[in-house]
Amino acid sequence: MDLRPHITCALFVVVAAIIRGPFVRDVAPRSADASIAVRRATVDGVTVQYLEAGRGPCVVLLHGYTETSRMWRPLIPRLAERFHVIAPDLPGIGGSNVPTGEVTISAAARRIHGLVKSVGVDKAMVVGHDIGLMVAYAYAAQFREETDALVLIDAFLPGVDGWREIYDDPHLWHFRFHGATPERLVAGREREYFDYYWNEFAADPHHSIPDADRRVYTDAYARPGRMRAAWAYFASFPQAADDFARFANVPLTIPVLSIGGAKANGDALARQTKLIASTATSLVLPDTGHWLVEERPAETADALMQFLSNPGRSQGDRDFRRVAVRLRRPL
Repeated sequence: MDLRPHITCALFVVVAAIIRGPFVRDVAPRSADASIAVRRATVDGVTVQYLEAGRGPCVVLLHGYTETSRMWRPLIPRLAERFHVIAPDLPGIGGSNVPTGEVTISAAARRIHGLVKSVGVDKAMVVGHDIGLMVAYAYAAQFREETDALVLIDAFLPGVDGWREIYDDPHLWHFRFHGATPERLVAGREREYFDYYWNEFAADPHHSIPDADRRVYTDAYARPGRMRAAWAYFASFPQAADDFARFANVPLTIPVLSIGGAKANGDALARQTKLIASTATSLVLPDTGHWLVEERPAETADALMQFLSNPGRSQGDRDFRRVAVRLRRPL
């Protein structure tokens, strides 16, 4: 039997594997924009992975729980036309390393600030969704002179009046669902666990997180130790409440915008924003749940561009009436 054809085929496979390198799961972004660079930097002993694009005034985008910086990819190309965009994975999540020792929201904000400084940025506008909203507020409150504007997208602020009604709501059991036993219960069922968030917190689960993104996010959080690292943010809410109550004693003087879903935290967040900032603007999107970037991408992008392009011009909620009017059509 002539083995030469088989040997040639085997060699071809081996050479192709060497050239291609080790197998990596396909995590191609929804928007395969070559202008979005993936970078890493070590800050306070922790390697932080971040996306970077564009030039101009700096905008920092902070993702929330069940997601990574990937959530911002559909918006980054538009923002990058006018801004220098930095979108990190929060410490312990996605491509960022897990910090050693205690994890708190205020400490995460300090690390993100260190990342921003490491790329040569002195002042930034900060945008956060979900727990990223909390990190964004902690950033602005701790580095007031280095923050030009703040955008808070659909969550709540621990320690600020109105937070207990949300945190203690028995239907929102997930805030306290962390620890060794929950970790064992979720192991191997990460997709089912996350589908609860993606479906239940959307106005319509068919207009929520796309399936391709769900698979990528599930894989990221299912890695050893990563669910525990992400839950550390929930576990730190009581510390955040103490920190935020202290921060709120001195209201922010920078322009602050809150954006939320009418079927999620929009109204509650709007009320809280007025308590922590002297110049507060709010936009509550009707027929919208928690996942604004996925449920209302165009309207969310419009609001961000309008506010970030000239945050000092915003004079109350009426400035965003035009965006809200567009949303009167049904899903």
